[in-house]
Amino acid sequence: MISIPVYYFVVDTIWKGELDEHNHIIIKKTAYEFNQLKLSEEELDKSITLWNQIQPETNIEKISTQQIKRDTVYTYEKHLPFISEQKKERYRCLKKVIYLQNKPYLFTIQTNIEESHETIAVIAMITIFFFVIIVLGLLYLNRKLSSSIWKPFRDTLDQLKTFNLNSQNTLQFPASDTTEFEELNQSLYKLIERNISTYKTQKEFTENASHELQTPLAIIKNKLDLLLQDQNLTEKQYRIVEDINKALTRSSRINKNLLLLAKIENNQFDGSEIVLFDHLLQQSIDTLGEHFEQKNISVQEEISGSVQVNGNSILTEILINNLIINAIRHTSPGGFISIQLTDSSFEVSNSGVEKLNTDFLFKRFSKLSTDNSGSGLGLAIIQEICRFHHWTISYRFENHRHFFTVKL
Repeated sequence: MISIPVYYFVVDTIWKGELDEHNHIIIKKTAYEFNQLKLSEEELDKSITLWNQIQPETNIEKISTQQIKRDTVYTYEKHLPFISEQKKERYRCLKKVIYLQNKPYLFTIQTNIEESHETIAVIAMITIFFFVIIVLGLLYLNRKLSSSIWKPFRDTLDQLKTFNLNSQNTLQFPASDTTEFEELNQSLYKLIERNISTYKTQKEFTENASHELQTPLAIIKNKLDLLLQDQNLTEKQYRIVEDINKALTRSSRINKNLLLLAKIENNQFDGSEIVLFDHLLQQSIDTLGEHFEQKNISVQEEISGSVQVNGNSILTEILINNLIINAIRHTSPGGFISIQLTDSSFEVSNSGVEKLNTDFLFKRFSKLSTDNSGSGLGLAIIQEICRFHHWTISYRFENHRHFFTVKL
């Protein structure tokens, strides 16, 4: 856009310069031809009168020696009377003093200049045309160069997308002449090696903890069970052992839940199974039937049939059990629980008094009630299972009811 007026002024200046040179030549040639005729003064006046009549864009006027001035060059616009269109034409004018028969005459010549708006239009069209050609050419060259230059980077990116920490497949990044890409590949090699090493260490710790910690806890629990059966225990000793047994049971549950969270976070579960969600839900309801009866809780079921999801059956069963057990634990005796399942959502609701604190709802070891029988990890496990399956869980409190909804 800036180049268009620049081009116009450059072309217009050159054009005016050429017209000025042309006018000078015409004037000099005319004066030379008149002087070559060697006319008398009367014949010269007649010839000049005739010249002025047949040459409308020139004018020769006799002047006195006092009227002699320097050459004058200017541009002006005028309307031509013989043209019907109401528009003005631009003219480049030159006034120059010539000598005919050694007498001064003022020679005025006017030459039409190309109309400015036409010049601008042509220049704009040509400029825009070549600008479009340049842009299209640059886009084409940029695409061709980008596909060539960025090919090693895209190959590296494709390999990173397919990399799975569980499979730990070896990556072979393509060699590149570009220093930055080669440095990137070397950094990625080191980063992946550290991640694999860390993953192996965490996995080994999880597996070792799963076996090594559970064994002594089980032995201690068995010893405590035997001790509780001893008839020589006093009532005070019995209470102490019973408290130890409860704490040990809770510690064992916390240990199992922490190990489960570690396995989920380390992606140690297969998520490609086809899970029959409605079957697992019905099994959990039947298994937990005794808990409903103990607290005299009424259960409302709205379960759609043939609900299938892609994921892990073990984790899905844990999610169902944790949600229902959480509802049982926080429902007062004589209350009710509603369980609903559709193709797109799984919802468990129970009667309640006040809304739970949503800031600490899914945090680990956060206590939402005075009940100490839980590990404080149930809702955290539920949230991690939802993340593993790319589901979303939400909580709301309406009409004295707690609602936990999982969007499948």
